[in-house]
Amino acid sequence: MSLYRIALNPNRCIGCKSCLVHCNVKNKLPAGISLNRIKALGPFNGPDGRPRMEFVYQNCMQCDDPFCVKVCPSGALTKRAEDGLVWLDEEACIGCNRCTEACPWDVPVAIEAWGKTKKCDYCKDRVDRGLDPACVTGCTAKALTFIRPAV
Repeated sequence: MSLYRIALNPNRCIGCKSCLVHCNVKNKLPAGISLNRIKALGPFNGPDGRPRMEFVYQNCMQCDDPFCVKVCPSGALTKRAEDGLVWLDEEACIGCNRCTEACPWDVPVAIEAWGKTKKCDYCKDRVDRGLDPACVTGCTAKALTFIRPAV
């Protein structure tokens, strides 16, 4: 089980997608590619009768038994034993896209220009230095929280 989670406070999210922008900049992704998503729900009438929107944030689930890791023929996808982070070694990735087909949440993304796949790994390099993922740091409304294991 992953010891980490990214939680969304739906009462704070304004759907600005700054989390996506910060992720894309950090990962140097081509335009139109995203490792996480914001889905808009609504508009609908809120409890006070006023129209409102709600937003759902989706990134890698860091699965207990990840399908993507099971189908990767090159061993590029790994689940770290110490904390459960599922990450992709870009050097080892052969771009077969089996992981993109296996993931029920469409998290790994094929990047045709690179001939590789990329996926959310909670910014493993940042987490390893004690920092929050780029999406959390860049959230304008402070709606995202990186949940770390209790020490």
